[in-house]
This record gives sequence, C-alpha cells and structure tokens, in this order.
Amino acid sequence: MKIISMIPARYSASRFPGKLMQDLEGKSVIRRTYEATVNTGLFDDVFVVTDSQIIFNEITNHGGKAIMSQKEHECGSDRIAEAVEFMDIDIVVNVQGDEPFTEVSSLKKLIEVFKHDASKEIDLASLMVHITDWDEIKNPNTVKVIVDKDNFALYFSRSPIPYPRDETVQVKYHKHKGVYAFRKEALLDFYRLPMLKLEASEKIECIRYLEYGKKIKMVETDVQGVEIDTPEDLERAKKLWK
Repeated sequence: MKIISMIPARYSASRFPGKLMQDLEGKSVIRRTYEATVNTGLFDDVFVVTDSQIIFNEITNHGGKAIMSQKEHECGSDRIAEAVEFMDIDIVVNVQGDEPFTEVSSLKKLIEVFKHDASKEIDLASLMVHITDWDEIKNPNTVKVIVDKDNFALYFSRSPIPYPRDETVQVKYHKHKGVYAFRKEALLDFYRLPMLKLEASEKIECIRYLEYGKKIKMVETDVQGVEIDTPEDLERAKKLWK
C-alpha cells in the first residue's frame, strides 16, 4: 500500500492573509508543517500543493517537494485531487498547512484504519476531538461531528449537534479536525461530483462525501494541536514552540 501526504497551501486567507509564510521561530509556518510531516516517517512521499509561487519557492528552495496547481480550486480536497489524479498511490493523507505541530500518533491512527479494512468499505478517515466547553460547542467556527456506534460519521455541522433537548442525557460533543486520509478513488469522486445543498449551506466540504453515500471513519484523538488562523494563534504557536 503506497501512502503519501499532501499539504494544500493557499497564500491568501480571509482572516490572516499570508499566514503560511509568517515566521515561526526562524522558519515559515508552511516549512515547519512540511518538515514535521516528513519527520513523522509515515509516508512514502510528502508534497506541498499550492497556487502560490511564493510558497512553491519556499519549499523547493529548502530541498522540499512542491506542486503548483493548474486550476483554481475552492477547497483543499480539490487541490489535492488534481495533484494526485495520475499518481500511482493508494492512500493520500491531507495535512493542513497551518498546523505546524503535526504529530505522529494521530496520523498513525488514520493510516491504521485502512490497514485493517480488508474489504475496503471505508472511503476516508478523519480525526475528532472530545470538547466540553459550551462556548466552543456553540461556536460556528468549530465544526462538530456526530457518529454511529462504530464511529462512522453521520453528519457534520457548525451548529451544536446533537441538540441537548434532554440535558440529563450525557452525550459527548466532538470537534472535527480537518485532517483526512482518503482512498484515491474516493478523493477523485469528490473532485468530479458537484456540490449539493447541505455542503453549500454549511460550507463544510466533507459533507459532500456523506451526501453521495461515502463512508467516513472517525478516529478520536486527544491532541488538540494549534491551527494558525489568526495573528493571536501565531503568537500562541511561538510560545508553544519555545
């Protein structure tokens, strides 16, 4: 089984433009993320896939591997799908470019899902984290996921799900972390299929897989990580790096 990692990297970002090129203790955020992913030792190859010549040069000038997107893309999955379409691979793991604290244990759990899926019924796997802070649960910037008894995703939402109509029921809330492992075929299906109304409404790309009947295995992790979406996140990352 050939397993690679792709790190989608856009230069522009609505909340923090140019965030991937910001300095994180002597290296850019995207370079830190790329090196951390390579250093896990889990992948046959690691690439940054980008629409930015600046990011492309940042990676290749320091000995890394990068691919320039040939088309405009609305989401990271589309960007990765274009890059891997003609590659001879089985599994591709999407690591977010703004998460320089990429760590081994969570990624290893995702890869193990496919190694134990002899019947190939799982189309993709992703991470979730147990959350208890009600402000975070209500926050529309936090994507929540609900799962069945076997941890297959039922739905993703920016709303609190499940809604606590009966507050005596002790349910767990899970935050979805945007790290995915795809079978190549499932990723290419996503690339070729049009967006439907639920995805368009919530603005959550993984809903497309559910709308077309794909099976998403969720893997629980206790590693929150640091996503750099704002200048404040960058300052927090610098303190953590030290």
